[in-house]
Amino acid sequence: MTQARPNIVLILVDDMGFADLGLMGSEIRTPHIDGIARRGAVLTAMYNCARCCPTRAALLTGLYPHRAGIGHMGANLGTPAYQGFLRNDAATIAEVLRPAGYRTYMAGKWHVGGDFWARLVDSWRVGDVEHPTPLQRGFDRFYGIVDGVTHFFSPHFIMEDQRRVEVSPSNYYFTDAITDKAIGMIEEGAASGDPFFLYLAHAAPHWPLHAHEQDIAKYDGVYARGWDAVRTARHEEMRARQILQHDWRISPRDQAAPAWGDVKHQDWEASRMAVYAAMIDRLDQSIGRVLATLRRLGQEENTLILFLSDNGGCAEFMAEDGWAKFMPDVHNDGRKISMGNRPNLRPGGPLTYMSYDLPWANVSNAPFRLFKHWVHEGGISTPLIAQWPARFRNTGVAHSACHVVDVLPTILEAAQVRYPDELGGQAIQRPDGESLLPVLSGRDWTRVQPIYWEHEGNAAVRVGDFKLVRKFNQDWELYHMEQDRTELHDLAARERPRVQALARSYEGWAQAAGVVDWNLQLPKLLAAWQMDDPHG
Repeated sequence: MTQARPNIVLILVDDMGFADLGLMGSEIRTPHIDGIARRGAVLTAMYNCARCCPTRAALLTGLYPHRAGIGHMGANLGTPAYQGFLRNDAATIAEVLRPAGYRTYMAGKWHVGGDFWARLVDSWRVGDVEHPTPLQRGFDRFYGIVDGVTHFFSPHFIMEDQRRVEVSPSNYYFTDAITDKAIGMIEEGAASGDPFFLYLAHAAPHWPLHAHEQDIAKYDGVYARGWDAVRTARHEEMRARQILQHDWRISPRDQAAPAWGDVKHQDWEASRMAVYAAMIDRLDQSIGRVLATLRRLGQEENTLILFLSDNGGCAEFMAEDGWAKFMPDVHNDGRKISMGNRPNLRPGGPLTYMSYDLPWANVSNAPFRLFKHWVHEGGISTPLIAQWPARFRNTGVAHSACHVVDVLPTILEAAQVRYPDELGGQAIQRPDGESLLPVLSGRDWTRVQPIYWEHEGNAAVRVGDFKLVRKFNQDWELYHMEQDRTELHDLAARERPRVQALARSYEGWAQAAGVVDWNLQLPKLLAAWQMDDPHG
């Protein structure tokens, strides 16, 4: 007997580091996500694209971000690889599933439809050629934000389907709102009798730091011991749980992070991390509500759930004259918002606008180096957590290297849907990814193709156990990932032939994908930023 086609729930969170979940050694409470892992599978070597827009583009299309049109972010830099919105020769998961009989739903953060300047929201051209909406790219329903960031209590622009909608000035929280809408979509899909695809794209725990007081209270005092102690404790817990492939040595505290004993405003620093933890706690509650809905409707058994993060923890400092200056500074009830990281203000409330900053991001990305934006392991690593009780149970932990471009082929194989040759009469590109169903089902699996990265001149290629990586305008480094995934022992000087071979592989991919030297792209970006908002 042929099994009915599954429902598919794809959950993406924003700026959450490798070590932020309970199952990965964190002190943050994530029982619902941890439960998915216990019932299903965990892939510890899933890679993203180091930044919000590129990862979303790759996830939705199965193409490397340059081939999908978003080689950088939302600004149009003048080439198909850097146009800042999804290309017409790239098909989204929704555009492939809907003709095959799936209901297609999205709740959350879009961020693959061009650039927007939040302070000039009334001038936005949502839905034109350079700013496509989810409904124009295959989704039946949408609720959320089209740009890259929002005030969680007072969003500057919320869209439902094809129209802008107002929200309550006194009783609103974005994570809760998109969960409510997602539950309604699940109910609609279940009632229809058709299989459904839900893309639940959270904005949390991306800055600004905003959380419910009852969630923050759970973490009051937890971070008073400081980032050094918390980071060490997470690594030790990972080792105890044997969640890592090997007992790698933790990378040193980032050189830009002071020792905790040298920190002047320790209580404020601890409270920033408490709010960040509370945002993840609420994320987990959201996912628990989604799971409860699937169970109530009898849909859980034949629903494939995939969970991951779009990049590593974010080291961006929320200075009043930096990122914060691009955001609206008035609450939708008329009150003034205090923008930026201000030690004299308690973080988390609706009249603040803060980030948790580099030292805590270093904790989030333990045991790895660097952060969102870079393509060293701290910037690109996320656990992929999956369950599909009708197909696999209690698979456990696997360490095969994989990439977000593998998600679309995985979903299509699960849905028994063939990838088309054309979309709307136009030929489309073939996906770059490979299905992960074998490894999720507990079978031996090794990705056939190399994995490539480029973001703002930061570049890398992984072939088998070797990874070649460099920062923008710096020399190549070479690491053996099985022996040294924390990237502490650079082998480049003694493995020159391997470096040269991997560099040739990277350059061939970069040329084919349309990657342009970032030294040439940067002036274009700076010019675009005179008009456009660079957040994300």
